[in-house]
Amino acid sequence: MAETADELPLLRRRRVAAYGMCVRDGQVLLARVTSPDGGERLWTMPGGGLEHGEDPLDAMTREVEEETGYQVEAERLLGIDSRRRSLREPGARIDFHALRVVYAVRIVGGDLRHEVGGTTDQAAWFDLDEVSSLSRVDLVDAALELHRTTPPTGRIARE
Repeated sequence: MAETADELPLLRRRRVAAYGMCVRDGQVLLARVTSPDGGERLWTMPGGGLEHGEDPLDAMTREVEEETGYQVEAERLLGIDSRRRSLREPGARIDFHALRVVYAVRIVGGDLRHEVGGTTDQAAWFDLDEVSSLSRVDLVDAALELHRTTPPTGRIARE
């Protein structure tokens, strides 16, 4: 007999990641993340998960360069976006918590290029007014809101 969702074990998972929000001349730098099977492609902020013991600022600069080819320098911490999701995987329910540290950055070197063999397959600049029409992850909207409002707590107000 198949187990119901309530009978499946509940696992808790947390992912801490850091991202660089680069805006210049009315455009924002984004990277396109691909699903493991290559079927889904969504735009996201350049950045990614921290390695064990890694500082978020160091992780952000490493990840942005890996995904875009640019060396960046943080100008300021924009904030931290915290999201929880209920996910399913074979044989378990997942209570997933994403903790996403977002920095405002500026480019200090490098040239735009696409990542090869990573989790993203493309990097590009988009006009800020074009972003709402892109297929994107919710982090893009959260980072843009942090950039736009610069909340003193570093946290987006949620209803």
